[in-house]
Amino acid sequence: MMLTNSKAFITDNFLLRSKEAEILYHDYAKGMPIIDYHNHLSAKQIAENKPVGNITKAWLSEDHYKWRGMRAHGIDEAYITGTASLKDKFTKWGKTVPFTLRNPLFHWTQLELKRYFDIDTILQPDTADDIYEKANTILAQKTPAQLLEQMKVELVCTTDDPTDSLEYHKQIAAGNFYTKVLPTFRSDNFFFIENTVTFTAYLDKLDACVNFSIDSLDSLFKAIDERIDFFDEHGCKLSDYGITGPLYVVDYTEDEVTEIFKKFLSKITLTEDEIAKYRTYILFYLSRKYHEKGWAQQFHLGPIRNNNKRLVEQCGADAGCDSIGDYSFAESMSKFFGQLDYENKLTKTICYNLNPAHNEVFASMMGNFNTGELPGKMQWGSSWWYLDQKDGIEKQLNTLSNIGLLSHFVGMLTDSRSFLSFPRHEYFRRILCDLIADDVQKGLVPNDMAFLGKIVQDICYNNAMNYFKFDSN
Repeated sequence: MMLTNSKAFITDNFLLRSKEAEILYHDYAKGMPIIDYHNHLSAKQIAENKPVGNITKAWLSEDHYKWRGMRAHGIDEAYITGTASLKDKFTKWGKTVPFTLRNPLFHWTQLELKRYFDIDTILQPDTADDIYEKANTILAQKTPAQLLEQMKVELVCTTDDPTDSLEYHKQIAAGNFYTKVLPTFRSDNFFFIENTVTFTAYLDKLDACVNFSIDSLDSLFKAIDERIDFFDEHGCKLSDYGITGPLYVVDYTEDEVTEIFKKFLSKITLTEDEIAKYRTYILFYLSRKYHEKGWAQQFHLGPIRNNNKRLVEQCGADAGCDSIGDYSFAESMSKFFGQLDYENKLTKTICYNLNPAHNEVFASMMGNFNTGELPGKMQWGSSWWYLDQKDGIEKQLNTLSNIGLLSHFVGMLTDSRSFLSFPRHEYFRRILCDLIADDVQKGLVPNDMAFLGKIVQDICYNNAMNYFKFDSN
């Protein structure tokens, strides 16, 4: 069975169910530039700026959302992460799309086809060949920089390991690009001390980066300080942390952690308690440094990763077999943020939860540590990963409105590796406008389009610009 392609699915008023929603979106939200302050785009690809060339590479090469959908539809792994041709992989994705109905993949796919390629027809088996050819003809000429400019993406923050040379960020900064590309300091690799082989290899990499030997805890912190300074000099405004499970907050002393690090260097197996003490100390040290620099810190909390051992062994990490965890976060967040706040060293903070059952937990925890230094210092982050769909976005906006201040929200991000993912900002903006307009119709907020429109524009762009202290183009 095929879907009928008799008329466009993505209309001007897609997701806008009232005249008020249409006004808020078309008059206020639609024209705002995009700030995407968290994603996994390749700075190398942007700097080299070669034509993207092929829609399969742009869409399917690293997209675990699509991989999961294809597996659920019974597509063989050869057509997902395997050795099948790019055309055959796209054909199998086209076969899958109609059956993603009510999954955000259906909306995202059609939005991206419309915005980048002006394609109104629904991707499915009888349209896949034509869409593949038309998209590839356009992508043969379109570079990453052009795709970003086409969507008015003014600024993106990539996700970068502390040992990154940032050479491609430097090239972009020196070039003539519409989009500003800034690094983000992703600290995860500092924490994996329990794995002697991989952590030793990482310290060797860090040694080479800072040109001195990391043979003590003090020298590790000297290296961390140098890398933070380096990132700061190249425009970094954010850090990120994405370790599985709750934040590490156990009692420790500096002397204890010094001895723990010595034990690791001597290749003595550490206990779970020692690992927790080391991780706690590193976490606090980094957060105090971020405060010193005036950076925002991000915490992505809640996944349970690599559930399918067979698939991980076959395809590697990030194979698309991560899911929502059921950890407890409230106590560790309270202790961690509370201690930093008590020291007056709590920097701007954004926390993202993956489990929707934790919405109210995260929203209320962030409100405990706001101060008068800037609006919305503590942010409950946008709907993330499994939650960045219509229902998840609406729930996040409603909970934030009930418990915090929606008006100071720093808005949407893609968290994507694809240069074709930026219509997700449009998706969010349409949902936001429709939600506020629905309140107008119900008499829950005043029917003042100018006032409401300004709040919409702030959430779409202005709040992020002011919060992160980005320089405008």
